[in-house]
Amino acid sequence: MKELQNKIEQFYSSESNISVFDIEPIMHELVSNLNNGKIRSAEPFNGSWKVNEWVKKGILLLFRFGKLSNMSNEGIFSFFDKDTLPVHTFGLEDSVRIVPGGSSIRTGCYVAKGVICMPPMYINIGAYVDEGTMIDSHALVGTCAQIGKRVHLSAASQIGGVLEPPGAMPVIVEDDVMIGGNCGVYEGVLIRKRAVLGSGVILNSSTRVYDIVNEKILKADKGIQLEIPESAVVIPGSRHIDTEFSRANGLSVSTAIIVKYRDEKTDARTALEQALR
Repeated sequence: MKELQNKIEQFYSSESNISVFDIEPIMHELVSNLNNGKIRSAEPFNGSWKVNEWVKKGILLLFRFGKLSNMSNEGIFSFFDKDTLPVHTFGLEDSVRIVPGGSSIRTGCYVAKGVICMPPMYINIGAYVDEGTMIDSHALVGTCAQIGKRVHLSAASQIGGVLEPPGAMPVIVEDDVMIGGNCGVYEGVLIRKRAVLGSGVILNSSTRVYDIVNEKILKADKGIQLEIPESAVVIPGSRHIDTEFSRANGLSVSTAIIVKYRDEKTDARTALEQALR
């Protein structure tokens, strides 16, 4: 992959005119390797995660060099997008279950065997969705998001996309995580293994998470993303605003609270039903 990386870096930084004939084979190789999971926009590294900045630069080149194209389906549905970004095609041999009803998966993302896609849902370019994950109705897996094995993205959950700047960490959801309905995870937040987000939890780089079990506050810092610990159970809550005006008017802001860490009761409530798979 080093040769592909070098070419993408060269084209990305070049200010000279680049022919589409020069870049087309490189873009084809990039998309093919993203689709089969051989390269990722971010990957595990020494117990944490690292961004593959060159992959994100390659995705940006797809947008830069693509031309608007008619991708309509036999006149039934009208779609117009960059010709470098068609939909991801699947065959029965891929063992990905895509239930009929208006879902879309863009090319340049990896969807592993055993993934279930309930309509309507959407997976964007650069994403990585590992085995046994369920993406429920109205759920979004944003650009370059990394989703682990056996994750459940419940109905209307939103995993935000992070493409620019290329060095920015995407949203990462590790193995066996349960994301409740109407949750939103954005701006490079990291959800560690077996964590549970209760319905309606919103997390971004500005969110403070109050761990009442360990009596500490979790937040993002300079160059460090917000990280939800392994097995944490997070629910939506609120905290008072300590100003005279706020006290007089009883104002508070929403926040996230770790109320406990997973136990047998939590495991029973969040167990995946294998019959659905």
